[in-house]
Amino acid sequence: MTRDLFEELHLRRVVNASGTLTAYGQSAALPDVVDAMASALPHFFEMDVLHARASAAIARVSGAEAGFATSCAAAGITIAVAACMAGRDPARIAQLPDATGMKDEVLIQLGHCVDYGAPVTQGIRLAGARVKTVGTVNGTARSLFAASFSEQTAAALYVVSHHTAQFGCIPLPQFVETAHAHGAPVVVDAAAEETQLADLVATGADLVICSGHKHFRGPTSGVMAGRLALIRAAYAQNRGIGRHMKIGKEGIVGLIAALDAWRPARREAEIEAEKARIRRMVARLSLLPGVTATALWPEPDPYPIMRARVTVDPAQAGLNAMALSVLLARGDPSVRVRAHHVDEGYFLIDPFTISDAEADFICAQIEALLQLAPAEKEAIMGELAGLSAADLWARSGEWPHLSI
Repeated sequence: MTRDLFEELHLRRVVNASGTLTAYGQSAALPDVVDAMASALPHFFEMDVLHARASAAIARVSGAEAGFATSCAAAGITIAVAACMAGRDPARIAQLPDATGMKDEVLIQLGHCVDYGAPVTQGIRLAGARVKTVGTVNGTARSLFAASFSEQTAAALYVVSHHTAQFGCIPLPQFVETAHAHGAPVVVDAAAEETQLADLVATGADLVICSGHKHFRGPTSGVMAGRLALIRAAYAQNRGIGRHMKIGKEGIVGLIAALDAWRPARREAEIEAEKARIRRMVARLSLLPGVTATALWPEPDPYPIMRARVTVDPAQAGLNAMALSVLLARGDPSVRVRAHHVDEGYFLIDPFTISDAEADFICAQIEALLQLAPAEKEAIMGELAGLSAADLWARSGEWPHLSI
């Protein structure tokens, strides 16, 4: 009999229209992944051999020499930096995060110092490394980057994400070329960009990290692909700081199943279905007073996806984009739209994590909320007055203080 966890644990159902965000559980695992994980849980394995099987699966998908399954992409960043600092030296591995006597400087462009739920620079510092930023938010000259290397440089980190500055930064191929000219390995954080994994490895980057639980639709996990020597150094961190971030047997088996199921053709078919879903939503939402809905393709993101942009005119709708997104989230089921841009008067709807039925439900909820009484609309507008999208995001990370 299928268990209803929402009933058992007294949870609200979530309609995730924001994409593969950690805050809502990333994405739904493939059925084959679920079966593989359930099959693994009752059994014991030689974990080194299981990791070797994962390495082979990652190498096959990425084109890299080897791979390493981590507990998540964030853990992968810290482990990768530690690998660049300590190599396979057991004394140094045990010593970290005390980096005394080691190269401990990691270069990163200032325009790449993003927060993905935690600062990417914190992931570097957790390994015991020092962060050395290069350039400004809106520009890094390649000559300045070249001049920033020192005898203490252990690695250079590059972030592939729509959250980074989208102009003025050094392109990855030139970043790799410059770092290698100074004898430094390049670590790439491409957490949500799994579909680019092979292309990123092909740039010559030494370690490329992405999530296993977003577009691959595996369990919570991370994928590290790269040069064999550094992968071995990363794996050696299982006897060091990596021990605190280890992935379990079921996570490794589930990730292997997800990678085995990964086919670019599958994703292309999914994209076409998503486009049709978004176009239907745009047509329906465009009929509402105060709402302007448009389809965006491709979205300004390294990953090709069509999203719906929903712009709300408070003069006509009685609500602004922030208020409408908050009211959608407060419902049951809770509808979570991509609300990064509510300060600018709009939010996005991501089709990857919703079904056709859920798309219809979202449209119906928006229609109902726009019909609220003027007094109810005024109350929510007053409650949110003066707040920003960053304020709302900070609230979402607070301990909920729920009674048990």
